[in-house]
Amino acid sequence: MKVVAINGSPKKEGNTYHAIRMVAAELEKAGIETEIVHIGNKAIQGCIACGQCAKNRNERCVLPGDEVNNALQKMKQADGIILGTPVHYAAIGGTMKSFLDRAFYVAGSNGGMLRHKVGAAVVAVRRSGGVPTFDQLNNFLHYAEMLVPSSNYWNVIHGTQPGEVAQDEEGVQIMRMLGKNMAWLLKLAEHGKGAVAEPEAEPKTFMNFIH
Repeated sequence: MKVVAINGSPKKEGNTYHAIRMVAAELEKAGIETEIVHIGNKAIQGCIACGQCAKNRNERCVLPGDEVNNALQKMKQADGIILGTPVHYAAIGGTMKSFLDRAFYVAGSNGGMLRHKVGAAVVAVRRSGGVPTFDQLNNFLHYAEMLVPSSNYWNVIHGTQPGEVAQDEEGVQIMRMLGKNMAWLLKLAEHGKGAVAEPEAEPKTFMNFIH
């Protein structure tokens, strides 16, 4: 089994990386491979709501020249996904938000590419804003009908300088428990294939409230 972690930090080995590695260490103890895909220092354009991914259904965003399509294929092939980001001012940084909007829009428009994969979110933060950012990441996981493991508190760890999160003893435990629970859920999902029938997907119902 394999997990792909999307690192949304501009610093390739900043505290978000260290948080992901804490989770990955537990996954690897359970025999699950982890690959970290770093997109936080890339130039990624935001979604322009053109709808071409839903029209073309070729598992690709039509906007060229960045990491979205390659990373999405890695996510498709993986059994589990970790979304990791620092807090930028108010919440998710612009690059990570642009990536998530486009990747999940394409995935949802192409038969639910991420449906029933195991997905977890982690946040590294200096002081505040961790929980709103964690909530934002979880919105993508839930909308994609992913299976979301938990820890013993919100998946937020604190530090300023790269590596400083290792001093947040509670945060370290949160990441460790998340890794253990994620590994367990991945194995449950794997062993359930063919033994327990998946619920059928339903076409999305869209409504608005303007009459």
